[in-house]
Amino acid sequence: MMAWLSEMWSGGTAAVEPATLRDAPRLAQLHAASFHRGWSESEFEAMLTERNTLVHRLRVGRKIIGFAASRMAADEAEILSVAIAGSHRGRGFSHSLLLTHLGHLAGRGVRSVFLEVEEHNQPARRLYERAGFAIAGRRERYYHQDGGKELNAVLMRRDLS
Repeated sequence: MMAWLSEMWSGGTAAVEPATLRDAPRLAQLHAASFHRGWSESEFEAMLTERNTLVHRLRVGRKIIGFAASRMAADEAEILSVAIAGSHRGRGFSHSLLLTHLGHLAGRGVRSVFLEVEEHNQPARRLYERAGFAIAGRRERYYHQDGGKELNAVLMRRDLS
């Protein structure tokens, strides 16, 4: 289905692949466009060299349009970030990317995956719920915005085993 979607919307085949150090500038660009505080190129470079971090890129044709990043510890992982270029949102790419990423985590022995998401971010919450995540808790004033505004996060969990 992902190939059909990508062909229909962008003229190229979609592929989820391990990210490389060469991808750091584009990943930083995508993150900055998607989140209040974007991660720098050097932060992505550091992440991509860590053994306990798994980062996948989503490529359509030759263009990287998204990524998923997780940090692993023992048999658990935390999804650090999932981002899709604004021009490609709403087309099912994030769901396919996330499920593929979760499959690779399971292949590395991860049994439980956690994440935090801003409680009013309905598109992200729908994505995670559709992928099998359930609410496991809440973090008060977890996200800090410019101007001192603080937003709550929902802690979500999914078992892979």
